[in-house]
Amino acid sequence: MARKYIKAGAALLALGLSATALAGCTGASDEETEGGDPTEITMLVLGDKPTNGRLEAMLDKLNERLVDQVNAKLDLFYVEWADWQTQYNLQLLSGDDNVDLITTATDWLFAWENAEKGAFLPLSEEMLQEHAPKTWAQVDGDGDWDLTKLDDGQIYFIPEDNFTQYTNHGFFYRGDWATEAGFENGDITKFEDFTKYFQWVKDNKPDAYPWDVAGDPSADLTGYLQGHTDGQTIQQVSAGNYYPFQTTAADPNTVTSWYMEGDELLAAAELAKQWNDIGVWREDALNYDGDTREELYAGLSGADQHHTQTFIGQIYDNLSKKQPGSDPKFFYWGQENGNVFKDIKTHGAMAVSAYSAHPEKALEVYDLLRNDEESYRLINYGIEGTDYIITDDGKLGFPEGYDSSTDSLGSNFWAGRMDELELDRVTDAPNKAEIYAGLDAVAEDYPYSTLLINKDAIDPTLAAMSGVFSQYIPQLAQGKFDDPAAAIAEMRQALKDAGYEDARASIQADLDAWSN
Repeated sequence: MARKYIKAGAALLALGLSATALAGCTGASDEETEGGDPTEITMLVLGDKPTNGRLEAMLDKLNERLVDQVNAKLDLFYVEWADWQTQYNLQLLSGDDNVDLITTATDWLFAWENAEKGAFLPLSEEMLQEHAPKTWAQVDGDGDWDLTKLDDGQIYFIPEDNFTQYTNHGFFYRGDWATEAGFENGDITKFEDFTKYFQWVKDNKPDAYPWDVAGDPSADLTGYLQGHTDGQTIQQVSAGNYYPFQTTAADPNTVTSWYMEGDELLAAAELAKQWNDIGVWREDALNYDGDTREELYAGLSGADQHHTQTFIGQIYDNLSKKQPGSDPKFFYWGQENGNVFKDIKTHGAMAVSAYSAHPEKALEVYDLLRNDEESYRLINYGIEGTDYIITDDGKLGFPEGYDSSTDSLGSNFWAGRMDELELDRVTDAPNKAEIYAGLDAVAEDYPYSTLLINKDAIDPTLAAMSGVFSQYIPQLAQGKFDDPAAAIAEMRQALKDAGYEDARASIQADLDAWSN
């Protein structure tokens, strides 16, 4: 499967750099630090930096080990969630040589685009083998380096390819309330059946919203579409916060869009209008910025949504403890028709900044974070005895009084987690194995992991489409249009006017070249 194009070389030349020059000149600086003062390595992560002091305490411990092992110290640079998409890309292309390691991803963190623009240092096989030998061996053994190469054949990042994840989100809800609403054992198995659940919450829990929502709740549209079509989203192409292009399982080589074709979007929008008329969410939900997950924990919301691991690792334990007897449940998108995918192996990845003064040392630090058990536990779990404990049966537990809402480490190392170093947690949902088995029984591998899309050809169109989606999707998802059919017709025409067909044709050409 051929990759389509490469502009990384041109981008590097535009910056006055070359891969060879970068590797050569930076290697000398690392050698100069051996035996001297520890090299300071900074890793860019996504998220809001915690203020509880746990992170700094962990780094003190971790750095003792890093100094001893590779004579380096680690610090974290946070791109916070406010306007994160813009701030992330600005930071990567700023030329800031204070960042060495960069958390990236091909489906939500613009990995290919930033590689093409010269933000990432090309990594030679020899460089990886010498400075990240364990990482090299594992990724090579799994045959996954091809997932990280542009047409020049060079590696631009390291995939988080050994960590179980699924793409689908789903509803978290209260099984105790669902049982009272008439669902046997509190189990809701169809998307539309949430109407009955929400109505019961509205009628019987006057202090709670059936589903408290902050901002754009477009998950209800995509959740419905995933469960009522065989659409499979092309994860590499977004228009703002929306993913407008799909193929279908029946025709995986033809690009289409569930926003543009078929009647399912209208059915989803009409259901959203019904929910809005019931009062499922607050009237000003689009402008509300409160923490609706905490509202769920406080018994003031009947539902929330996010992905499988969030339910297993956070929701079940918190909701069970803060609302005893609540019987937390999870309904995942695609549950009705088995339209579920395993995550793309580059949903998390780590790159080395093209501006890093110490790329070899950065790889040595990363190799320890990813493969050394003690370093792995520090960066992911914190300090044993303070942030976590190990139970007699080998599970990860938490000290008495620990509250994940206020005591979380917040290191957000989402670019090198390893299944064999992960610990089952005492707080995991007790039906974790059952949930995973159900997903594994139907989940397909993401089919387009190596597909590259020529974004330069369609970026202006995607930006224009983003504006259209922002105008229509939030209101469709919250049922705010009196006539959803008319609104969808307007949106589809506006998307065509913005250049949808040209963008679709361009992506189709990329898909044709890749599949041939």
